[in-house]
Amino acid sequence: MFNAQLYRLFQSFFRFFQQLLIAHWRLLLLLLVGVYLPLQVFGELAEEIWENEGGFSWDVPLLLAIHRTANPQLNVVAATLTKLGVFWGVFPIATVTALVLFRRRRWRSLAYMIVTLLGSIIINRTAKVLLHRVRPHLWDSPAPEFDYGFPSGHAMSSMTLVAVLVILTWGSRWRWLILIAGVIFVLVIGWTRLYLGVHYPSDILAGWMASISWAVGVNLIIRPWGR
Repeated sequence: MFNAQLYRLFQSFFRFFQQLLIAHWRLLLLLLVGVYLPLQVFGELAEEIWENEGGFSWDVPLLLAIHRTANPQLNVVAATLTKLGVFWGVFPIATVTALVLFRRRRWRSLAYMIVTLLGSIIINRTAKVLLHRVRPHLWDSPAPEFDYGFPSGHAMSSMTLVAVLVILTWGSRWRWLILIAGVIFVLVIGWTRLYLGVHYPSDILAGWMASISWAVGVNLIIRPWGR
């Protein structure tokens, strides 16, 4: 009798567990793809930087390959476009978006945006200070930087903004336009940092992964579309 009762309890639990997975599979998939995997990649990169100051074997060859395309005209283009990664692009777009959300009384969306963007800045500065990764000095950069390099602040700010905009517009007809334009924007900013020689590729990748994980994670907590 005890075995039969125990069997019924297990059977009841497994039915509940199956229903739970069916009801929340999208959320669980989002946690896996949007939070765990990017965070795992960032953690692996950060651990390697912490234990081995030389970085990754593929960093320098990729930088040198990009540098072989350098010319005076591209120098000007890259030095100009890279400013869109923070003050000329990310900051104005974020400000306008925040004003629109404020005007429409979209308090949850506005709170989500503020927390995500400010948190991204804090994560970036904290990681730079803790890991102390020196920037590459393989050639004289047209737009040199002098603070620490891991993870890339431009990569993080651009990816965080794009992730926020994609999440805020996902239920609208603008989502694919925002997603496509955002991917192009993020890739362009990442290219400028590598072309200018102020970041290793692993700095860029780490910035992207940290931003995605943070933006998706905050979204699951604040729920910008909720009431």
